[in-house]
Amino acid sequence: MQYDSLDHLLNSGSEVLNKGPIALIFAEDDVELESTLHHHLKLGFKSVIAFLPQEFALDDGLSARVHRVAMSCAPRTVVFDAINRITQAAQGVWVYYCYNAEYLFYPFCETRTVGELLAFHSEERRKAMLIHVIDLYADDLAAFSNGVAPDHALLDKTGYYAHTRHDASGKPLERQLDMSGGLRWRFEDHIPYERRRIDRISLFKAKPDLELLPDHTFNEAEYNTYACPWHNNLTAAICSFRAAKALKTNAGSTFDISDFSWSNSVPFEWDSRQLLELGLIESGQWF
Repeated sequence: MQYDSLDHLLNSGSEVLNKGPIALIFAEDDVELESTLHHHLKLGFKSVIAFLPQEFALDDGLSARVHRVAMSCAPRTVVFDAINRITQAAQGVWVYYCYNAEYLFYPFCETRTVGELLAFHSEERRKAMLIHVIDLYADDLAAFSNGVAPDHALLDKTGYYAHTRHDASGKPLERQLDMSGGLRWRFEDHIPYERRRIDRISLFKAKPDLELLPDHTFNEAEYNTYACPWHNNLTAAICSFRAAKALKTNAGSTFDISDFSWSNSVPFEWDSRQLLELGLIESGQWF
């Protein structure tokens, strides 16, 4: 199904927003757009909605399985506004969002659907899931000048840090952490301070008055927590070329970076086991 605009989607009365989980994919450009859509379709989302300009092409087979909304995803505030409007239209539905060249991984995702993941998470009385954005990058920037190479992808095996999050008065916030690491940490001179965090609540249950803020947190504190008060909960990862792409396409940084690799780079194996072993995702009580 194709929609001329976000308003068209919201006013159509379409059942696409009535049953979840739904995936919202925002295309900032067309780099690895089709692979991103295919990946999330395989995870079992009830609906995959792609937000992209009219001129971006999708193959016919993919177009038949994806709900396409004509929209430019710049400036970045457009994305947050779209998510918040959909949140109000999809009450009680699990919603996921990411950008193109980003791929969701959760424990056992090779054999279990995202619906099974969220059914268990809901049983633990959780309405949101902490996700770490793990940077992927090409192993050879001479061969892959935009930093994107799914078949030659590396990630950092170490160098991730958690910092206690504080409110405006300096008081520590319960069960909330600011996470850092990856390319945003190693090349921090090229990353604005407010965009260096790698934690994102990209899976959440829509409810009245819930609002996603420009720093990828929500206006309700419990949605921003990494676990319930009693034990560790499931977490997931978005493996993302977005930072690599930005660093290599931005004129202010591209000429300063000849290689993303370092001593702690390892090939990305495109499976959840590797992420579990590296401690980048958490299975909690789910086995």
